[in-house]
Amino acid sequence: MIVTVTLNPALQVEYRTARFLPGSVNEISQVSHLAGGRGLAVAKVLQMFGHEVVAAGLTGGQAGELIRADLARSGVATQFTPIAAESRRVLLVRDLAAGTVTRLREPAPYITTEELGRLAADYRSLLDGAAAVLLSGSLPAGLPAETYASLVSYATEAGVPVLLNAGGSVMRYGAARRPAMVIPDIATDSGAADAAGQLAEATALLAAGVGAVAVPGPAEVLVLTAGQRWRAWLNGPGFGTGSRAGLDALVAGLVPGIALAWSWPDALAHAVAMTAAWPEHGGLDLEAYERLLPEVEIEQLPQAR
Repeated sequence: MIVTVTLNPALQVEYRTARFLPGSVNEISQVSHLAGGRGLAVAKVLQMFGHEVVAAGLTGGQAGELIRADLARSGVATQFTPIAAESRRVLLVRDLAAGTVTRLREPAPYITTEELGRLAADYRSLLDGAAAVLLSGSLPAGLPAETYASLVSYATEAGVPVLLNAGGSVMRYGAARRPAMVIPDIATDSGAADAAGQLAEATALLAAGVGAVAVPGPAEVLVLTAGQRWRAWLNGPGFGTGSRAGLDALVAGLVPGIALAWSWPDALAHAVAMTAAWPEHGGLDLEAYERLLPEVEIEQLPQAR
């Protein structure tokens, strides 16, 4: 069983309109409600590939109920810790004529100390029998930056490997507890946005005891460990991890490799093919994934001196 933990999920409410005119009354042609947050997107894809997965984290109110309902429609089991506040919403207004999307994001709910305590208890109960844990995304209001660090410690003490996908101080606190893999969220950590900065940060994370670090780039993915360096890429257009969807796909692709102890070439081929088959707007294209998988290029690089 793979456990994905999303502490700040969002209900994604999408409005489609023929033309969006700010300051005017706009007629909506279609409304959809989807579970938002990288951990939840990953859970859906893992379920699609036949992995046993449980989506956990924090949800509350009607928005929380709709998040759980969307996951249930995708066949994803859930074990969220309830909170008193309403889960946040992200409103997307899609202008069909212009091809643009306007996003409006609500603030995150405030999490009380009592709710954090219940989350920790619920989380620890899920570790029995878990093959891996994914901790992904931002933290809601009220939670300290060390929250992921505590969750990493609980899992490692139970012998469960952890993939941590976060940025900034949240990532650095969590990385200090030695997860199996860190995938920095460069969207929340501008200091590592350039290639040299990302490699320097990866080196520092390995020195702190992280098992492996994935370094996403616009045309390739690097994985660094204490003793190995791997590079994977796909020739042709359409590949890249610079978008939110691209990073969602990369994280989803790397999780099974850690959970099932795949070789790095197999794990990277799966992750790169998945990234290329996951468009910015829309879900994973399974036919494209199967076509692209044998085309992924993998090479082992010499260790840096």
